[in-house]
Amino acid sequence: MVKNSKKTAAIKTQYGLFTAVFEPETDMGGYVVTAPKVQGAVSWGKNLAQAKKMIAECIEGAIEARIISEAVKEGNVRFTAGAKRIPSFA
Repeated sequence: MVKNSKKTAAIKTQYGLFTAVFEPETDMGGYVVTAPKVQGAVSWGKNLAQAKKMIAECIEGAIEARIISEAVKEGNVRFTAGAKRIPSFA
């Protein structure tokens, strides 16, 4: 009989709190972590502390990618293949 060793925790990000699910990774060690409410948010860490940090970054990246994608669809942002400089916002 396999013991359910999943753990959950609230992860604080710059976009709010998200529930994350941590599962021990038997082959490599550490934890696989997902954020069920954020599509595509899956990460790994060698311990719980690192897994929490990694999923927070993953959640933020997924949200930012979605924001950029919507801005491109709406025509508010445009990417060009021949861009020579990165714009400065300072």
